[in-house]
Amino acid sequence: MWKTISENLKNMKYYPRIVGETGGKDFIFVHNTADVDALVVAALRGAFEYQGQKCSAASRMYIPKSLWKEFKEKYVAEVGKIKMGDIEDFTNFMGAVIDKGAFKSITEYIKYAKESNEAEIITGGNFDDSKGYFIEPTTIVTTNPKFKSMEEEIFGPVMTIYVYDDNKLDETLTLCDETSPYALTGAIFAQDRNVIVKLSNRLRNAAGNFYINDKPTGAVVGQQPFGGGRASGTNDKAGSAMNLMRWMTARTIKETFDPPKDWRYPFMSEK
Repeated sequence: MWKTISENLKNMKYYPRIVGETGGKDFIFVHNTADVDALVVAALRGAFEYQGQKCSAASRMYIPKSLWKEFKEKYVAEVGKIKMGDIEDFTNFMGAVIDKGAFKSITEYIKYAKESNEAEIITGGNFDDSKGYFIEPTTIVTTNPKFKSMEEEIFGPVMTIYVYDDNKLDETLTLCDETSPYALTGAIFAQDRNVIVKLSNRLRNAAGNFYINDKPTGAVVGQQPFGGGRASGTNDKAGSAMNLMRWMTARTIKETFDPPKDWRYPFMSEK
């Protein structure tokens, strides 16, 4: 878009303004002080609401080994309770993905994970397009923090988890910050206030919308301005005055009531 605009600058009377949001590889980063029950709900809702077809959907998670066993057991049990089907039936938490193109793209990632020796699927992994484009809520666990599904945006009901050593917190924070070119949304889970401050500072540039002990989705226009930086867009915070100012052209007016009548300044006199 920028390239197209720049090629037409000669036809314009001003430098045009453009706002945009392109996507996100949104994360949940977990500290070993996290509330596991809250984390399970946030991960499930964050990854699988709207079939994961939200720019802010949770797509990758970093969790410490000390919490992994408890989280995995509870998370797998809860995901197993998810009902899929016709969206007119409100007891269904998930419906079909939007179209054939999305179905094909999303399932390619699932097939890739199934064939990889660096990944294991712990929930879902199945899909069916015989009547609607249905994909189960799929969770991939990888031993490679740069695994394909950790880096690329999928835009579907697929979340990838990397389990890290508790004593490698700083290295894993760097991984979280640098793995994706996007910086749309992200969430951290911790109960220690000092840790929350540390994680918030370390991941300052990793997400334009940052959540603490909550899923990284669900910004409400007018209450929680939305937007991200890096490859996620121009971060103009839709739903706030910040976005409005982006479109305005400021004018400054000065009116002088007692104008000078001599061009010489006082300091220019000889004495």
